[in-house]
Amino acid sequence: MIQQGLQETSKLKKFSLKDYWKTYQNILGLSGVLLLLIIVFSVIAPNFLTTSNFIDVLRQMSMISIIAIGMTMVIITAEIDLSVGSLVAASSAVLGFLSISMNFSIWIAMILTILLGGVSGYSIGFLRNRYGIPTFITSLGWLSVWRGIAYLITGGFPLSPFPQGFSFLGSGFIGPIPFVVVLMIVLYIAFYYVLVKTPFGRNVYAVGSNIKAAQLSGVPVAKVKTTVFVITGMLAALAGIILSSRLMSGNPTVANGWELDVIAAVIVGGTSLAGGKGSIIGTFLGALFIAVLSNGMVLLGISPYLQLVVKGSIIVFAVILNAVQIYGIKGMQKDIS
Repeated sequence: MIQQGLQETSKLKKFSLKDYWKTYQNILGLSGVLLLLIIVFSVIAPNFLTTSNFIDVLRQMSMISIIAIGMTMVIITAEIDLSVGSLVAASSAVLGFLSISMNFSIWIAMILTILLGGVSGYSIGFLRNRYGIPTFITSLGWLSVWRGIAYLITGGFPLSPFPQGFSFLGSGFIGPIPFVVVLMIVLYIAFYYVLVKTPFGRNVYAVGSNIKAAQLSGVPVAKVKTTVFVITGMLAALAGIILSSRLMSGNPTVANGWELDVIAAVIVGGTSLAGGKGSIIGTFLGALFIAVLSNGMVLLGISPYLQLVVKGSIIVFAVILNAVQIYGIKGMQKDIS
């Protein structure tokens, strides 16, 4: 038993320079593809290469990319959260209910809404750790539950109005830059530091790389998994608050399909569905790539249905490329056979 423990623990190692090079090699590759996409749209899409359009792209991607920060950590630990889109809608509805129907202070309503997101994430992590229920199943259930709650407490109609100053969060500017873009950048810098420079960040990678080795090395696996779900839930609730600020209403119909957009940004950014590999920088680039692609296709007047086909195809390609990097062509063929 001791020998087995030592063998497993030996598999749990810090990232070498080679590991970092592989991660940043993917980032450089995605940056190159993104640059090429920008050049192509600059040539063929009218009004694409303008400051106002680029700021609009950043603003449009901000809420998806904020949630994607948490989803990156969840997927690095080899888990998944499908509930974030419905949680955004529920957060918007709950904020409206507390602030407008119950006359809570907008600040108190915002704090309670973010706490609700944390409770949602905690429940997914708790059920995973205590009863071994796959997070795919639990979060799929919450996807339905939170959407239903959003409709129940609003009656299916938007709740308004919010206090006038509340609009700054979703629509305000700091100089020429939207406040939500500044907030997004600050969050990315903060969580980049957390993942790269702190023991918690190293534990996140350790859990996804080899959970048995992490346990034998004293990593609090259950706590790490629960924490990343709590963070993701709170970020989804924050996105719901920002969206409410932009719309100036608590709306139960928003954020349909956002969970897929969030996961797409993370996967395109190079995070492995198998766990143990990924980066915050890659996720930001992945979210930016999808936002630029969507914006360019809209400016070109491409059918919304064809846009879905294109984005879906890119996600499938990213997953295949990810699998090839992990297993190689021969390894994939062996698994299939």
